[in-house]
Amino acid sequence: MFRKKRHFAYLVLVPLVVFLIYAGYRVYPYYKNQPTDADLIHSFTDLSADDITLGYVEGTSRDLRYLEIGSQPDKPLLVFIHGSPSSSVFWVKMMQDSALLSRANLLAIDRPGYGGSGLGNAMTSVSEQAENVVEVIREKMSGPDQPVIIHGSSYGGTVSARIAMDFPDIVDGLLLQSASMAPNEEYVYWLSHPTSHWLIRWALPAGIRTANQEKLNHQQQLEDMVDEWDNIDASTVIIHGTDDWLIYPRNAYFACGRLTNASKLIHHMVDGGQHDLIYRTPDLIKAYLNELLDDVATGRAPDLDADDKEN
Repeated sequence: MFRKKRHFAYLVLVPLVVFLIYAGYRVYPYYKNQPTDADLIHSFTDLSADDITLGYVEGTSRDLRYLEIGSQPDKPLLVFIHGSPSSSVFWVKMMQDSALLSRANLLAIDRPGYGGSGLGNAMTSVSEQAENVVEVIREKMSGPDQPVIIHGSSYGGTVSARIAMDFPDIVDGLLLQSASMAPNEEYVYWLSHPTSHWLIRWALPAGIRTANQEKLNHQQQLEDMVDEWDNIDASTVIIHGTDDWLIYPRNAYFACGRLTNASKLIHHMVDGGQHDLIYRTPDLIKAYLNELLDDVATGRAPDLDADDKEN
């Protein structure tokens, strides 16, 4: 009898231990991508701490953390806005690129609910996020004539587009990478609904809690943006993977059909690309950022030719 009980205990405990180890392995990165101030600065291995400015700006309803490299008033301001669940640490490699550093002042901002911007305290309104983020941009601009280019990834692309819609006088260039832009055109994890309940929510990493709350509000927020796309007049690049299973490729086509007033529009579908373009195609992204920097340097967007737009 004792042996049978022990055998049963093994049958129960071994799978449980394996599950807990696997769960810890999957969850750990979501703790790691929400660094403290010191950890965020130390993640820039190719730069000295003296080259980096980390601080906080009082937004319209939330203090937001930012990380800045370069503050030369004669250079454009290149702003990076991350997706979900992440923080400014997402942009570390991009912000250490010597070519970009030579051409622009670089600014990464923790969106509300992530990193140092009220981690775990979600702000589900995209327009409210845009209002808060744009306060940081204004604070870091050297003057009203400094060109501003915004690069948003995933749901950070959604917020970037909303900034360009609501504050077109500030945004000169826009790169929307794997961005959520069309209502009902993204994958929703079935776990998002049960894990949003308070009985389970407390046990999740704070970044996941924020991402869950945002995710369950995406549809309404994107519907509120449908009639605002023609407000965007900035030079715009849309990059999306043809095999993106999280934010479906139809998002890119949706936005392209509504960007009727963009001074320039480039639509690049990466063949076989998924949602991790920042890791798989960094050189392509940097090339388009440099093209947007060329545009603002000349003061106008060049005329499109047949090779400028890829579908």
